[in-house]
Amino acid sequence: MAQADLTTPPSPRTLDQFGQTARSDSWWAGSLATGLGLGAFIVYSTFRALYNGDYVVGEGSEVFPEHAHLLSPFYSPLLTGLVPDWISPAFLILWAPGGFRLTCYYYRKAYYRAFFLDPAGCAVGEPSGLCGFKRGREYKGETRMLIFQNLHRYFLYVALAFIVLLYADVVFSCTWPVLNDNGEITGHRFGISVGSLVLFTTTTLLALYTFSCHSLRHLVGGKLNCFPDTAVGNIRFTLWTAISFLNRNHMLFAWLSLFMVGFADFYVWMVARGVFPDPSLF
Repeated sequence: MAQADLTTPPSPRTLDQFGQTARSDSWWAGSLATGLGLGAFIVYSTFRALYNGDYVVGEGSEVFPEHAHLLSPFYSPLLTGLVPDWISPAFLILWAPGGFRLTCYYYRKAYYRAFFLDPAGCAVGEPSGLCGFKRGREYKGETRMLIFQNLHRYFLYVALAFIVLLYADVVFSCTWPVLNDNGEITGHRFGISVGSLVLFTTTTLLALYTFSCHSLRHLVGGKLNCFPDTAVGNIRFTLWTAISFLNRNHMLFAWLSLFMVGFADFYVWMVARGVFPDPSLF
């Protein structure tokens, strides 16, 4: 919790300049860590989308022809053959989960502070705005240049559909081809590998992040003043209660899912390149 020196009253000009504050804690540490974390993910995901290779392992793979289907979440659903070779399928996919995170209520707070210092922190002086003028009473919130942030509720619907697609990838990752002596596929068997667990963990964390969304909480019942004592009303109250419980850890799910998405892509990349195998556990 932020601490302030209350022994002497702060000067009325305490917050006139950037960084001026009566706080005695390391208020900048959280924004610095957020900026480094988000920055690292942005750089990695952009590189992987531009690299556009070694993102899938499956039947017919030159490295592991007998392996189950593993697909990086950056490239799900698989669009190979549907787009020209000079277009990375990732760019046709990442806009949806990227837009959901960009407009997320938590992430807006995080990157406003980390990248734009707007605000730098609670009770901390802000930097001057355009031409040296502070926004002051002229601040219009997210109603002009940032009006696109209001699209978050629509990105939510797309994000929910992606959860279904990613769980389908988990199922495919447990379907292993059976090869004959000639290397031909004669059937399939069920199996679980480390890659299956990586994809399952990633998708589950993404589901927790999505289902703890503030917009979903508002949609199922948060906008109501009271829940009617009907079958539908009771269902909405149950859903609202569950989502409210998850919403307490929305920030945690946001960071864990972000890390696991990057790790899942890295894992599939390394397996596809033959750097290390994907051990079968069952």
